Amino acid sequence: MKQIALITGASTGIGREFAKIHAAKGGDLIIIARNEPKLLELKTELENNFNTKVLVIAKDLSHSIAAMEIFEQTQKEGLEIEYLINNAGFGGRGNFHERKLEDELQMINLNISALVSLTHLYLPQMIKRNSGRILNVSSTASLMPGPLQAVYFATKAFVTSFSNAINEELSDTGITVTALLPAATETEFAKTAGLDKTSLFTGDIASPEIVAMKGYEAMLKGRLNVIAGASLFMRMQIAGIPFSPKRLIMKITKYYQKEN
Repeated sequence: MKQIALITGASTGIGREFAKIHAAKGGDLIIIARNEPKLLELKTELENNFNTKVLVIAKDLSHSIAAMEIFEQTQKEGLEIEYLINNAGFGGRGNFHERKLEDELQMINLNISALVSLTHLYLPQMIKRNSGRILNVSSTASLMPGPLQAVYFATKAFVTSFSNAINEELSDTGITVTALLPAATETEFAKTAGLDKTSLFTGDIASPEIVAMKGYEAMLKGRLNVIAGASLFMRMQIAGIPFSPKRLIMKITKYYQKEN
């Protein structure tokens, strides 16, 4: 196989677009998600349209052993991962004390534990080769606390902080870690999280194609953080976060996540 990108959450949205971009550039793929039929459909599309090979692994990454099972399978098949794209994740709207604890813990498992596990498993091989790129999909949500999505915002704050710290640890190697911070994007995320009827997702939202391309290119360049899909007004708001009272930021965030 040629340069291989392992992409989680690849069946839909930004993850699917990452796969299409990498295939168009001539790379091979390992695509991972729970929905095997959609993965197989994507495999057929990519192999028919591009000179690429695609390995499908249907796996629920919120399960604690899933990352190790993926690693062991790729090891057994002798596959070296050049690009690790940790994209899988989900959110959920509601007051923390009213949401199911099981859902919140599953979110932590997927958004944090799976990402950390895959990074830890594949990074030593990259260091040994002195070659590789890691792209962790965070969110603009990582830049502030998130009332009505308390756990989701906190998981993304972890992803950005973790990615930045690991990147610095690797500063004397040929490996980089990039955090992609998308704004509201047109994917299944909003409906799954119960946000599709909120102000956050009823305005002008970004296309997954644009977000994925910006993230992929930033990964190749070894950039630290990249914000994608944010309007000029939103970028101005983001720039003002460090200088604004935290209580005000949280009230605004909460307002945007209430149903219209």
